[in-house]
Amino acid sequence: MSPRAEPAEALLAARVGPARVWCTGRAQGNVGDHVGDDPEVVARNRAALRGRVGVDDETRWVWLRQMHGVVVHTADDGPDATAALVGRPSPVADAAITRRSGIALAIVTADCAPLVIACDDAVGVVHAGHRGLADGVIEATIASLREIGRGELHAYLGPCIRAAHYEFGTGDLAGFVARFGPEVEGRTRDGRPALDIPAAIRVVLEREGVVGLDDSGICTADSDAYFSYRRAHETGRQATIAVIP
Repeated sequence: MSPRAEPAEALLAARVGPARVWCTGRAQGNVGDHVGDDPEVVARNRAALRGRVGVDDETRWVWLRQMHGVVVHTADDGPDATAALVGRPSPVADAAITRRSGIALAIVTADCAPLVIACDDAVGVVHAGHRGLADGVIEATIASLREIGRGELHAYLGPCIRAAHYEFGTGDLAGFVARFGPEVEGRTRDGRPALDIPAAIRVVLEREGVVGLDDSGICTADSDAYFSYRRAHETGRQATIAVIP
């Protein structure tokens, strides 16, 4: 079945706790600097995104070098924490948190789940693929948020691959079922075993006491408005950004 066409000009927007959230798509161009694209093109796309989000100062953006791990970067280490990143290698991490206003936390994805979690006065962004889920990147992010913030936690799940398009080997799938429960075992549209990443995320959030999840419901592999590695194999990356105004 061909991908579903969707309007793509506007940024997908949400609110999570005190934070504003945006998700880009193919209409905003590739913002991943690690997929072989022209660096100048990526820089222009990121510059345009800064204007759309309203955080024009490059030094107030945190872009991560994502490794499918569980490291959480904290952008709260003094008044110049983010400025120090400009012109230097990005932090090696798969999640970032902050309690500072006006800091844009960004992660890039092309099927993995972009998750935003916020409490009353802090926010975090998480790159949650199947490896990060299995290793506990969401739990690590929640623990770090609770160290710097207060209040109940809420979450937002952006565009990611859904079970209907995410065939998964039965042996590996059994490990996820053992850890997260039978609800994570899905089926593709043609009946093959699949991993339901959103279902696994819901299980983790419930176990960790997160009181609410707003799910975009968008499948990247089923919409030509978004980059999808599973659909296109070599592809760009979209961004999910969270900012406390």
